[in-house]
Amino acid sequence: MGVALTRSAQWTAAGHGAKTLEVTPLNEAIVKEIILFVESFIYKYPQEANYVFVEPLEWKTNLDPSAFGSGYAVSGTTVKSEEVDKNGEPLLYLSVPQIKIRSFGQLSRMLYFAKNMKLKEAQACIEANENPVAKILGFDYNIINEKNGNSFVSSILDKITKDDGPEIEIKMKIALQLKQLDLHLLNHSLKHISLEIRLNPGTVKNDIELLKRFSGKGEQTVLESIEYTSDYEFSNGCRAPPWRQIKGEICYLLVKPHDAEILCVTCSKEGVFLNGGKTDDEGQINYERKGEIYKDLVTLLKEKSAIFSENMSKQEVKFSEQPQKDQPNEAPKEEVAITHKASIASRKSSQEKNRINLGRSQLTKRLEPSLNWRTSVSSKESRNTLRDTQAEKHGGKLEKSRSSLSPGRAQLIRKSIEKIEEIISDSSSESEEDEEQPDHRQETNADLPSEYWQIQKLVKYLKGGNQTATVIALCSMKDFNLAQETCQLAIRDVGGLEVLINLLETDEVKCKIGSLKILKEISHNPQIRRNIVDLGGLPVMVNILDSPHKSLKCLAAETIANVAKFRRARRVVRHHGGITKLVALLDCGKHSAEPAQSSLYETRDVEVARCGALALWSCSKSYANKEAIRKAGGIPLLARLLKTSHENMLIPVVGTLQECASEENYRAAIKAERIIENLVKNLNSENEQLQEHCAMAIYQCAEDEETRDLVRLHGGLKPLASLLNNTDNKERLAAVTGAIWKCSISKENVTKFREYRAIETLVGLLTDQPEEVLVNVVGALGECCQEHENRVVIRKCGGIQPLVNLLVGINQALLVNVTKAVGACAVEPESMMIIDRLDGVRLLWSLLKNPHPDVKASAAWALCPCIQNAKDAGEMVRSFVGGLELVVNLLKSDNKEVLASVCAVITNIAKDQENLAVITDHGVVPLLSKLANTFVFLVQNNDKLRRHLAETISRCCMWGRNRVAFGEHKAVAPLVRYLKSNDTNVHRATAQALYQLSEDADNCITMHENGAVKLLLDMVGSPDEELQEAAAGCISNIRRLALAIEKARYS
Repeated sequence: MGVALTRSAQWTAAGHGAKTLEVTPLNEAIVKEIILFVESFIYKYPQEANYVFVEPLEWKTNLDPSAFGSGYAVSGTTVKSEEVDKNGEPLLYLSVPQIKIRSFGQLSRMLYFAKNMKLKEAQACIEANENPVAKILGFDYNIINEKNGNSFVSSILDKITKDDGPEIEIKMKIALQLKQLDLHLLNHSLKHISLEIRLNPGTVKNDIELLKRFSGKGEQTVLESIEYTSDYEFSNGCRAPPWRQIKGEICYLLVKPHDAEILCVTCSKEGVFLNGGKTDDEGQINYERKGEIYKDLVTLLKEKSAIFSENMSKQEVKFSEQPQKDQPNEAPKEEVAITHKASIASRKSSQEKNRINLGRSQLTKRLEPSLNWRTSVSSKESRNTLRDTQAEKHGGKLEKSRSSLSPGRAQLIRKSIEKIEEIISDSSSESEEDEEQPDHRQETNADLPSEYWQIQKLVKYLKGGNQTATVIALCSMKDFNLAQETCQLAIRDVGGLEVLINLLETDEVKCKIGSLKILKEISHNPQIRRNIVDLGGLPVMVNILDSPHKSLKCLAAETIANVAKFRRARRVVRHHGGITKLVALLDCGKHSAEPAQSSLYETRDVEVARCGALALWSCSKSYANKEAIRKAGGIPLLARLLKTSHENMLIPVVGTLQECASEENYRAAIKAERIIENLVKNLNSENEQLQEHCAMAIYQCAEDEETRDLVRLHGGLKPLASLLNNTDNKERLAAVTGAIWKCSISKENVTKFREYRAIETLVGLLTDQPEEVLVNVVGALGECCQEHENRVVIRKCGGIQPLVNLLVGINQALLVNVTKAVGACAVEPESMMIIDRLDGVRLLWSLLKNPHPDVKASAAWALCPCIQNAKDAGEMVRSFVGGLELVVNLLKSDNKEVLASVCAVITNIAKDQENLAVITDHGVVPLLSKLANTFVFLVQNNDKLRRHLAETISRCCMWGRNRVAFGEHKAVAPLVRYLKSNDTNVHRATAQALYQLSEDADNCITMHENGAVKLLLDMVGSPDEELQEAAAGCISNIRRLALAIEKARYS
């Protein structure tokens, strides 16, 4: 710490003069290096780790007492370590929120318990303890010789060499380590500063705009999509909120590569990095950085997406040629709009030249937060410019539509701008149109069709005409092809949307109907629906849902269904009570004079309920709206509508249930309302869209075992199997295979699928299918492969080779499923021969390098049967260059599933003596001991990891002096505590490990001291013979040692 913290770290004064670390990448890098030093201190220098500080390090912590595991006494809001000093004082004492720590060992353990909060805890400790070295070694050594420039740690060393006392040696070692840390931090800081990147909003915006031009659907595009999380921009070019601009952040992006999940990216002046994404409950951004900082957006995307990197290299020529193709001449500014447009095009061309290098310029301009929101596309300015141009063409200027805006709605718009930060507060289960797209305007000099100008004239009549003229204008406008984008944008560009929304607030039913019919048609356009929300149209439509006129209700609900395709619109509907009103539409027939059931089939009542279900379907993509639908009593009404025979009604009803079934509360309600039976019945429908949504709803609900049984009991497995034969409709095929996958989790269902010959059909779908289908197909085969008969079927149908071929993919979900399926097939020796011949084991081994923990763990589990059933497993494993070292290094992972699977792999590898010798040389013993000892709390309440860790230790004991090494690394005592588990498998594995370790006398003593004999005696009477034998053997070894010691004492 010393010089590095005082000179390299960036400090700021906050509050009442207290110094705090600035939130900068340099400071974060320094703190991370200090964390690594402290974490490794406990096992690198175990003696020094027990040294008691002269004064405790004290700070305010955010840790909860419940985070502490064994070795600590937790009582309410206090925590005391079982380790104490010579005066009996605990070395760690927590009394919320203050924490005091007096040794490096306790500091290391605290950081482990902190997990994701370790960075904040370390920063808080550094800020609260101005001179940590002085507190560790004593204030007598707090001397800085300014004349000769000696470092802080050097002055401590000079002082220590003059002192006497029993602790002098330990102090000297700690001081030397702190001096080395100080030098390391200085060098690290210099290296970091030399690589520091400075971005500005202009550079970032240019990069994003150019990437957008080369994004979209298609094999040659670099990305599927790239969008801002907010369409609003500050005057300084930033889109981040003011409180985040202070930290240097510019904007946030949602990027969808072709070969990866959606990435949530933060662009800041320091560089570009991944953040925590959007939260599930409120849809707000988790600003915390996840991963390293990249110099620009392109560098990050190249690292995260192989397809982006490949396609980007192809597009680089186009990037450089683009500006040369179009070199518009700069013209002096004139008042006419065409010249103004040419000027804009010239500026755009100039900007494109600067985009070629995509963020190469490194500007050091300091970003200043702005409190003046402005939209990135000024719709009002564009509208006025276009209106002026059109007026000049037609000899007169159209009146501004702004005058038609009611004061109440204008106030609503102002409020929405003031609360613009809530735009992303809604979370969504789908990405469809969740991010607002850039606004597109008609080109002023484009060849516009005659309809464009005719619609403009009709809007003029709407603005200034009487009631009769308004109705006639609405009817005439409805006669146009409103599905055509030119007609849709013509209405918007001349202020027609404002007029149509104002008409909804009149008392004339005919005007309302005409306006809603037009809005319903044009709201299919993404730009139009966003304009409707901006103009406050949704609250007006929600109020119309209370109208006694059923035609108005239907039109309003259908328009809401079209508009509510993005988060902000869905949130507006909910905030204005729209969910409750839409649910009430589902029950419209209940209040009729006729019986409810017969009234339901009346044409008008069915249409009202259908439109209500359609709107709820759009709104149900939001978690908050799903809860609102449930609380409003929507599930029983949807269940009743599901019994109808009207397909137009069933599609939105099932669609809504499919969206809502992703929530556990809904799945329980769906079972209670006996909805599964009707979903299964509708699988036999002739309507492909209805079949798709029913299958998807079953897929969502089949997470529950009872639901899987209901699908089977109601005969749903046979239609699902038969639908596999129709592969033309990929969306339906993905839904059907997903339902089969989830239903296959139950063994009874797998038996039925085998009877219906669905497994052979699934094998045929392993090639020439989109990834959405492949993930589900492989997942279903992975479940079916758990039975011997199905493994034989898959092998005979030639399914092994396509499964192995899929191991080279990059889709995370697909890799998890395919590794599980290949691992299950490897249980059969005949299948294992095929896998080995196709180089499948090497492909599985290479997946251990995958960055996703789930893929690593699944690949490791799959390797276990491969090693067990390979002909010459030992030689095969050794043939993989660097393979054994890779497996051993995975023991450093923090993921419990990865650790358990890797331990299982090592257990199988260690059956070969040569391989056991190699992994011993790679340091497997210290890593296993560290896992069992220093971080024993990692395996608390995780019997799977305990079992495989114990089995690995047992197997590794069979080489050289590994038994002694485990004892030296203090791995014996934690193993004894595993005997207190309630899992018999853990008991067996632990007893076998202790039996092997008991061959060493020192280990026997450690076992006896930790109470192993009493626990093992109880297990001698276990019905498990292997456990009996291991427990008895261990007790025998301990007893023989005791007798030998006793004999030696008296001889």
